[in-house]
Amino acid sequence: MDFDKYFTPLEATRTLPLVRRIVADILATGTSLHQMILERGVDRGSPEVLAVHKRLQAYLDELRELGCEFKGYRHDVGLVDFPARIEGETVLLCWKSDEDELRFYHSLEDGFAGRRPIPAEYFADENQANQTST
Repeated sequence: MDFDKYFTPLEATRTLPLVRRIVADILATGTSLHQMILERGVDRGSPEVLAVHKRLQAYLDELRELGCEFKGYRHDVGLVDFPARIEGETVLLCWKSDEDELRFYHSLEDGFAGRRPIPAEYFADENQANQTST
């Protein structure tokens, strides 16, 4: 699989504050949509539901524009994958909205169940590493 953008763990971590805000909007909007349809019985084709769905899609598109992908998890927890390369392998850095930091990745084949810790050396600041080596 080929992606338009690949993140280093450090880049993904720097993007996380924005991603966190967008995911909060996705979860709130998704909860609202869920309540409208399932709890209040609003018709899926109603202008009210379509407007909320359009807002939800805009948040999802905003994440895609950043280069990452939202995965539906539950109405209270979201999952975001950031394409990356670790040890020469294309992987997905994996962050759940109930986690304080980005610390895990998984292969494309293993998915969430195969999450492993990101090696610490991948969080080294590239500029600091270059200054240290000269």
